[in-house]
Amino acid sequence: MIKRIYIDNFKSLMDFELNLAAFTCLVGLNGAGKSTVLQALDFISQQMRGDIDEWLFQRQWQPSDIGSKLTAKKNIEIALQLENQDHGLIEWKASFNRHSLRCTREEATSNGKLVLKVEDGEFFINKNVSSEGSRSASHSIMFDYQGSILSQLKQNQLGPGLQVLKETLANIRSLDLLSPEHLRQRTRDSAGHLGLGGQKLSAYLHEQGSEARQRLLTKLQTVYPQLTSIDTRSMRSGWKHLDIAEQFAKKMLKTPARHVNDGLLRLLAVLSQLESDEQFLLFDEIENGINPELVEFLVDALVESEHQVMVTTHSPVILNYLEDEVAKQGVIYLYKNASGATQAIHLFEIPSLAEKLRVMGPGEAFLDTRLTELEDEIQGLSQQEGKDASATER
Repeated sequence: MIKRIYIDNFKSLMDFELNLAAFTCLVGLNGAGKSTVLQALDFISQQMRGDIDEWLFQRQWQPSDIGSKLTAKKNIEIALQLENQDHGLIEWKASFNRHSLRCTREEATSNGKLVLKVEDGEFFINKNVSSEGSRSASHSIMFDYQGSILSQLKQNQLGPGLQVLKETLANIRSLDLLSPEHLRQRTRDSAGHLGLGGQKLSAYLHEQGSEARQRLLTKLQTVYPQLTSIDTRSMRSGWKHLDIAEQFAKKMLKTPARHVNDGLLRLLAVLSQLESDEQFLLFDEIENGINPELVEFLVDALVESEHQVMVTTHSPVILNYLEDEVAKQGVIYLYKNASGATQAIHLFEIPSLAEKLRVMGPGEAFLDTRLTELEDEIQGLSQQEGKDASATER
C-alpha cells in the first residue's frame, strides 16, 4: 500500500505532501486541487508505463500544462513510500524533466538499502539487497525512453523491491473523467483496462468473462433486484455490445448500454474495477449520477475493497456512511494558501471538526461547517505547531 506521496511543481501542487490510508476521501471547495491530486497520482503511475506523450494526448494536455504556474522551476519532483507485506518499506524519488519527458534522476531504496540510482546518464541496480554493500556496476543509458527507467526494464532485471515498486505504481488506475457518454461507447477491445472516462466498458466486461459478470450481477442485485443478467457479445465487425436485462412482473426487458441509466452504468464501472487486479483506484466526484439511496451501498463497497481507494466528493452524504475511525484516518481537507498552492490536512484533526465528530456523524459535521472560515483555524494550528517546534528546539 502506498503510505505517502510528495510532489513539487505539478499544477497547483507545490511542495505537497499527503499521507494515505486504505480509503482516502478528498474534500474541499471548488478549485482547491482535489482533481489535481488524482491527476498527480495518475501521472506518477504513468512513469512506470512510459509513453508520457500518449498520457498527455489522452488528457489533451501539453507538457507545459503540468508544471506549476507558481514557480519558474522546470522539473517536477516526486517522492513516495509504500509498504509491502513481504518486502517492507520501499521508497522512490524522481526528478521528471518536462522537456525530455523522462525522470533524469531516480533513487529507490528497499528497507533503507539502495536498489536503484539514475543520474548523469547512467544507472545501476542492486538486485541482491541482502548482501551488505553489494551493487551492480553502473551502466550508461544507451536507449531513449519516457517516464521512469523502470518502464523499460524487464522484471528479471529487477530485484524483488523494484518489482514491487513498479507493479504497485503501474497498477494505479484512474477513472477521474468518468462520464455516461464514455461509458456508453462501443469498442472493439479494452486491453484489460477502462479508459479515464470509462471508455471500453462493454469490451472490458466482455473480456472479463461470464464468471466475473455473474459476480458483478450478484452485487448489483442487492440494490437493483430486478436485474437478471449483464450480457455482452461480440459483433461481426468486432465491436462489443452490452445489454442489461431486467424482469418486471412477467416481462423481461433488455436494454442496450446506450439507453441504460447513468447511475447503473457508473456503478457497473466502479464495481468492475473493484473486481480487477488493479491495486489503487481513483474516482473523481464519486457521488455523481448515483441516487442517494444507493450511496451507502457504494461507500461500503469502496471501503471494504481489498484495493487502496481514493475518491473526491462534495457530498456530506458520502461522509455520513463512513465509520468515525475511517473518517479520521482517511478524510483529507484540501485548500489553497495565499500563494495559490494546494495544502492538505486531515479534516477531523482540525479542532472544531474533531469536537463536532464527538456528537455528530462525519457528514453532519462537514455540513455544519463553513469551509470558507476554516483557513483561519488551520493557520492558527500551523502557527502553534511552529511555536511548539521552536520551544522543543530551545
